[in-house]
Amino acid sequence: MSESLATTESTVAAADSQNQATHQGENLEDYVTFKVEGQLFGIPVLRVQDILKPDRIAPVPLAPREVKGSINLRGRIVTVIDVRIRLGLEPRDDIDESMGVTVEQDNDLYTLLVDKIGDVIGLSRDCYEKNPGTLDPLWREFSNGVFRLDEELMVVLDIDRLLDLNSKT
Repeated sequence: MSESLATTESTVAAADSQNQATHQGENLEDYVTFKVEGQLFGIPVLRVQDILKPDRIAPVPLAPREVKGSINLRGRIVTVIDVRIRLGLEPRDDIDESMGVTVEQDNDLYTLLVDKIGDVIGLSRDCYEKNPGTLDPLWREFSNGVFRLDEELMVVLDIDRLLDLNSKT
């Protein structure tokens, strides 16, 4: 069984800069953030079902390389997807340090295995930009766009395309 982590008390260090806020408001969208290979990613908070630290990941024979296995989450079987592999990166050596973001797609649950969980942040649509031409072509396939924050770029992942295991990797 996976241990759920409380995510109700997230704070944002620079909430006032770059039109960021920690609450829903006019023209703001909330994102759950996480890091993979040092890069900040975000997905809409309404897509997130749970944040957890997966344990006892059962391997799935003959599964695609990015399918790490499956876990039992409160009686439901959840497919674990290694986001690093999906994004064309090398798998993490120490999988025990990975965290999971559970999302639902087509009535199935998937846990996205990431390096580190960040905060829930509200961002103004005014700061949203299309994918830059310099973004890795594979990452562009899985990205809806980016937000330029004070010190880094947040790539907004398209969960539907990321979970479409028939698309190229």
